[in-house]
Amino acid sequence: MVNYALADAVVITKRQLLQLARIPELLVFSTIQPVMFVLLFRFVFGGSIQTDQPGGYVQLLMPGIFVQTVAFTLASTAIGLAEDMKKGLIDRFRSLPISRGAVVIGRTFGDALLNLLVLAVMALAGFAVGWRPTSGVMKVSLGFLFLFMFGYALSWIGIYVGLSVKEARTVQSVGFLVTFPLTFLSNAFAPTTGMPRALQYFAEWNPVSSMVAACRQLFGVENQFGATANSWPSQHPLETSLLYMLLLMAIFIPLSIKKYKNTSH
Repeated sequence: MVNYALADAVVITKRQLLQLARIPELLVFSTIQPVMFVLLFRFVFGGSIQTDQPGGYVQLLMPGIFVQTVAFTLASTAIGLAEDMKKGLIDRFRSLPISRGAVVIGRTFGDALLNLLVLAVMALAGFAVGWRPTSGVMKVSLGFLFLFMFGYALSWIGIYVGLSVKEARTVQSVGFLVTFPLTFLSNAFAPTTGMPRALQYFAEWNPVSSMVAACRQLFGVENQFGATANSWPSQHPLETSLLYMLLLMAIFIPLSIKKYKNTSH
């Protein structure tokens, strides 16, 4: 039964990837926006933020941009699923002799693979504007693995939101209402020391902050934006990020599959 479900999920994943080939605009816009963020923060805001980090602000910026991009997987997954439901595509899948969970599993796989391509394009853009990871191939690869896993975990929240809200425009609003505060109330782009004390604690326990700090550590950043609350996440970002990812998947994978099965009736 598990083998059949995985085989069905692979078929749905292929459908996701073929959709990108047939509608190249989706791929173009998925890569242009993150590159625009890289250029915007690097050249517009970078000069106003002082740091002692060797290599300058871009070394701190790129991990934040990477995490922000994979965080938006939540919204894109939710919107894509809601649009499929509106078009009746999900109803067609239900009429086929495939595993119920394969549809949502395949969508998360497809979105995760798209993230890999987007991250590769962003890495090239970052390299072009001066980003130079210094920790070695193994740690840099582990950093991108963490980013892949984080995006995959968040995509399951997107599945649940897409199945719960269903209307694509409403899903888009809900998705961005979640992702924007998480990314900007964090250490991704600026030090948290200027925030009110309560927001400093929120920023340090924010999963996005933990992921950014973990990626900076894996990419060889020496002087991170300072910890303000002396919290466990700020002192152990790798362990905290891994715990957050496992917790999100443990909660939202069964919830999303159950929601899809209930919606199928």
